[in-house]
Amino acid sequence: AGVGIIFLGILRQDGDVAWFWSLNSFIIVLGGTIAASMVNYPIKNILGLFSVVKNVFSSDENDYQGIIEEIVEKGEKARKNGVLSLEADLTSIESTFLRNGIELAINERDPARLRNYLNLELSNIQKRHKMGQEIFFYLGSYAPAFGMLGTVMGLIVMMNNFATGGGEEASASYDVAEKFAALLSGMGLALITTFYGVFMSNMIFIPIGGKLKRKSENEMMLKNIVIEGIISIHAREHPMLIKEKLMTFVPSSQR
Repeated sequence: AGVGIIFLGILRQDGDVAWFWSLNSFIIVLGGTIAASMVNYPIKNILGLFSVVKNVFSSDENDYQGIIEEIVEKGEKARKNGVLSLEADLTSIESTFLRNGIELAINERDPARLRNYLNLELSNIQKRHKMGQEIFFYLGSYAPAFGMLGTVMGLIVMMNNFATGGGEEASASYDVAEKFAALLSGMGLALITTFYGVFMSNMIFIPIGGKLKRKSENEMMLKNIVIEGIISIHAREHPMLIKEKLMTFVPSSQR
């Protein structure tokens, strides 16, 4: 949709889309942006962006109700038969975080230490998510700067050519009007680099970083539900109380 809006804007201004293509500008902006990011982060993190981008276009459905029902079911069984009885159900639990948490609850008697372990794992997951978000936000901040750098480079070359009259290849009949025509053409080409930088930053990198941040927040909400549910199971609370407590995490529109 964003690319379509840009094309529509060009066409409505009676412009030619071909004017906005420059391989040199593209290389300067994208190559410079990636190179600068590789100074901030190891190359393995930069190469790992391809797997991170897949998450942007993946399904964004968090089954709050389903996970709560599963926790309540496990809580009911633990209340009747003890937490140790959940060991037989571990292989059937799809959520890795819930499965690991219940396994910890089976082996850890102290609820304070159990909560500490779960929060530590949640914190580590959040740090990994933040790494992917930060890289895209950095890419979004570098791209306009390299766009401006490319424009300055183009203006320097253009001004030098203008001052020398085009070098040895310039003919004696190369008049002022032709010089200014070439100057304006070169200025337009130089500004394309800034266009690329702004476009990549605001249409690609920053929106992807924002999307990853929102998806991470939703996932952290789901994992907080799981943590509270595991602590409640460990305490052998009544299933009805567990459900009521966990439903407070769910948006009112989904309750």
